[in-house]
Order: sequence, then C-alpha cells, then structure tokens
Amino acid sequence: MTAASTSTEIATPPARARGPWVRAWSRFRANGAALTGLAILIPILVAVATYPLWWTFGPNDIDLKAMNQGPGPSHWFGTDGVGRDILARLLQGGRISLTVAFVSVVVSIVIGFLVGAIASFGGKVVDNGIMRLVDLAMTLPPVIFLLVLASIAGTGIVPTIVVISLLSWPVLSRMVRARLLELRERDFVVASRGMGASMWHLLFRHGLPNCIDIIVVYATLQIANAILLEAGLSFLGLGIAPPQASWGNMLNAARSTVVMEQYIWQWMFPGGALVLTVLAINFLGDGLRDAFDPRSDLN
Repeated sequence: MTAASTSTEIATPPARARGPWVRAWSRFRANGAALTGLAILIPILVAVATYPLWWTFGPNDIDLKAMNQGPGPSHWFGTDGVGRDILARLLQGGRISLTVAFVSVVVSIVIGFLVGAIASFGGKVVDNGIMRLVDLAMTLPPVIFLLVLASIAGTGIVPTIVVISLLSWPVLSRMVRARLLELRERDFVVASRGMGASMWHLLFRHGLPNCIDIIVVYATLQIANAILLEAGLSFLGLGIAPPQASWGNMLNAARSTVVMEQYIWQWMFPGGALVLTVLAINFLGDGLRDAFDPRSDLN
C-alpha cells in the first residue's frame, strides 16, 4: 500500500499556481464594500442607458399644468418650475454626467500614460524636462486653474471634457513614470533596447501591459472625481448649460430658498443620485485597488 500510495502521489500533477488576474478577482469578490458599490452602480447605468425605452417623458418636455408638482403616479419624481419631468431630467443628466466623466478620464489616461512613459524611457534630459512641466501643472491651484480653463473653454459637453482632462492627467503620469523607471532596468527591456527596439515598441509592448493595474484603479477613482468636477462646474454655470440636463445644473436651478423649502424633490433626487453614484464608484475603486495590491494576500 505504501508503494501504491507513493506512486499515486508521484502521478498526481502539482496544483497550478493562480495567475495575478485570478488572485485579483478572488480578492475583489471577498470585498463586501466593492460588491455593494457594483450592485448600486449597475442599476444606475442600466436606467440611465435605457430610460427612453420605458419612460414616456423627455427631459425637456414641458407640462404647464404640472409646474412644481410633487411626486405622483404620472411624474414619479415630480416636476420642476416649468413643468419638466424630474425623473427624465435626472436620467438624462446622469447620461451626460457619466459620459463627460468617462470620456474625460479616457483622454486623461492617454495623456498621463504617454507623458509618464516617454519621461521614463526618454533619457535623463527628457525625463527632467517633462517632470518639471508635470510639477508645474501640479503646483497650480486646482480650483483657480479649473475656473480659468472653464471660462476660456466655455460651456458645453466638449469644453467640459477638455477642462477636466487637462486637470486630471499629471497624477497618473507620475504613477506611470514610477512604475516604468523600475521596469526599464529589467533584463527583457534591456534586451529589447539592445536589439534596437523603438520607444513606441517599448511603450506599448512592455510599458502598457505592466501599467494596466495602475490605469484600472486610477480610471475607477477618477471617474468619481470627474463626476464631482462636472457637477461643480455646472452648478457654477461653467459646465453643461441649460436646457441640457446634468446633475450639477439641476442643483443650480433648485438653489433658491423657496425651492429648497417647498419643492424639496427638485434638489433631493439629483443630489441623492450624485452622492449615491460617487459613493458606489469610490467603493468599487477601493475594491479594485485592494484587489490589485499583492500585499493584500499577507493580511
């Protein structure tokens, strides 16, 4: 029996080590807050994307007989001061706010990755020059810089995307540079450079795959920040301009004392949607950050 047991043990193949993505997914599934954020975010995204299919009112449809009407069977979330349906404007505003946030984050990721990667692979002179520009961008007061850019770019979806993108990329560029400074000293990168590989080959063949975890976590957390920036700009009248709906300009339209006291549904629902969405995305981002951190296995 001992010989049989020994032969069985020898014949049994060793368990294959789990890859980094599998381990990250296991850590993410064990994070209750991240799963809660995902459970909140998915219905919001589905509702925002599909509301024209199941809701009868448009965001700019005016019903003069239902001005300042409270929540009821016909208008679930009530109406505003000119008779527009709050739910339709809330969902359309969510579509615009999330679109602005997503596109601006994509643009800032492209800029931040290219700046950080070129600084790390471009040599000492290029690195010093680029990083001084990054330091300059990060030392500018963000609120003043944001307001100046917004006043120059104007209002609308595209100018808002440009403003948020230009404000967001420096942090990612420093994170990418730090990762790739360590990567460029590894043997396979040194061998590629010795064989005459171009900078673009190094960036996209070696640099980008090794920065995916940084980019995913940054994108998730930055989307929440971009939603708040868009809401702040729209609240100040520098972002999405009426009659287009966004959560920020809905709050701006409901800022009067009379509305805040007598028609609370006009600010409660957009404010609640903004808080709930940002909170869910932050939970998700924290979960992804912990999932991609290999030190989490040691806890």
